[in-house]
Amino acid sequence: MTSRRRFTTSRAGRAALVAATAAAALLLSGCVAGENAPAAGGDSTAGTTEGGTLNIDFATYNPLSLIIKDQGWLEDALDDQDITVNWVQSAGSNKANEALRADAIDVGSTAGSAALLNRANGSAIQAIDVFSQPEWSAIVVGQGSTITDVAELKGKKVAATKGTDPYFFLLQALEEAGLSASDVTIENLQHADGWAALQNGSVDAWAGLDPIMAGAEEAGAKLIYRNVDFNSYGILAATESFIDERPDVAQTVVNAYEHAREWAASNPDETAQILADAAGLDLAVATKVITERSNLDVDPAPGKAQEQVLSIIGPIFVESGDVSSQDKVDDALADLFNPSFVDDADPSAIGAK
Repeated sequence: MTSRRRFTTSRAGRAALVAATAAAALLLSGCVAGENAPAAGGDSTAGTTEGGTLNIDFATYNPLSLIIKDQGWLEDALDDQDITVNWVQSAGSNKANEALRADAIDVGSTAGSAALLNRANGSAIQAIDVFSQPEWSAIVVGQGSTITDVAELKGKKVAATKGTDPYFFLLQALEEAGLSASDVTIENLQHADGWAALQNGSVDAWAGLDPIMAGAEEAGAKLIYRNVDFNSYGILAATESFIDERPDVAQTVVNAYEHAREWAASNPDETAQILADAAGLDLAVATKVITERSNLDVDPAPGKAQEQVLSIIGPIFVESGDVSSQDKVDDALADLFNPSFVDDADPSAIGAK
C-alpha cells in the first residue's frame, strides 16, 4: 500500500451526508440532542452572570481558539459582566478532557471521538460547537524509514496519545490493514513526545497530529497513510454545570467562535500567522495546515454529521477496552450534542465595542 489521500471517498456515506445535511442542519439540530440536553441557548431565563472567571482552553489544533485569544474578543465581550477570562493550553484532546473532568476548564477543544469517549466514561460534557472538520491525523514514519504500508507495522512500536483522534485513527488504520492493537506495541506518549520519539528512533511510527505533524513533514518525516474519513470533527465541549449555571457566558463563547470563523475566512494570511506564532511553526507550514488540512467552513451545529462518524468509531472503544459496554457508548452519543447555542449564535455581538 502506498501513501494515500482520500478526500472524496466516503466511509458509510459520510461525505454525502455532510453535503446533504448542510442546508438543513439548523432544522435537524433540535432533534439530535439527547432528551436531557438544555432546550435553550443564551436567551435562557437564568439571567445575566455577574463576576467570576471563564476558564477556557486554547490549542494549536484549534485555530479558532487561537484567533479568539489573540484578538481578545472574550475579554472585551465579558468586561461589562466583570468576568475574567483564564486561558489554559491543551496539549491534546486527552488533556482537554482531563481538565473538563476536573472542572479546571469550562470549555475545551477535543476531537469528536475524544468527547464521546469522555462522556461514555461518565464525564458530564456536551458539544456546543463544531470548530473544524480537519484532516489532522495520519500515520507517520521517519525520513529514513523503509516502512511504506500500515501492514508493515506488525511487531513494531507506534507512538500515539490514547484518548485522542490520532489514537483512534491508528486503531482504524490497523483494522483496515488486517491488524489489531495487539499486533503492535503502542507507546502512550503526548503528541509532541511522539514526534520526539520518532526522531530519536525509540518508535518505528507515530500517529501524528497537526500542526506538529505538518512541522514533522517539513523536517522530512513521511506520511505513509492518510484517510480523512478516519478523522472525527473538532468539537468545542463544555461541562453541563457550566451550561446549566452560566448559559449566557456559554452563548458568548459560541458567538465568539462563530465570529472567529467569519474572521478566519476573511483573513486567511493572518490566521496562518497566528497559528505559526502560537505553534512555533514556519509560516509556510502553518499556511499548509490552515489551507489544506483544516476545513473551518463547516456547519457549526453539532448533530447528524458528527453522529454518523462517531457511530463508526464508537464500537472501537468497546473492542479496545476503553469503554466497558456498547450501551454506554450509545447513551453517550444520544446525549452528546447540544446545538442550541449555535442556533442562537450572534457573531455580530463580538467585537462590536
